Amino acid sequence: MSLTGGNRNDVTQLLPLLDKVPAVAGVVGRPRHRPDALLADRGYDHDKYRRLLWQRGIRPVIAERGQPHGSGLGVFRWVVERTIAWLHGFRRLRIRWERRDDIHEAFLGLATCLITHRHVQRLC
Repeated sequence: MSLTGGNRNDVTQLLPLLDKVPAVAGVVGRPRHRPDALLADRGYDHDKYRRLLWQRGIRPVIAERGQPHGSGLGVFRWVVERTIAWLHGFRRLRIRWERRDDIHEAFLGLATCLITHRHVQRLC
């Protein structure tokens, strides 16, 4: 995870975020460091980033600009939107009041733990 200013374009953080993906444990052999595919919206539609993803061995599944909606990415995107909505349920995260990054990230981690706890309680 990385924290940037609200005025930064998301696509500038695409490659640094991919570099921070930890190894996936549990499979015998060499651990995986990269995903098979990357799903993204129209904001990431640029030949430069598609080319860089292919060079890293990642298949880009990016909606194209100028094309009608209905690319099928919404089936997967709702998971991200729902998670962000859960985080916005915590007023402290909806509007960022903290000036220090570490405090904001601590509240984000706490909110994630509370969300997970609520879901586990529902299953039991």
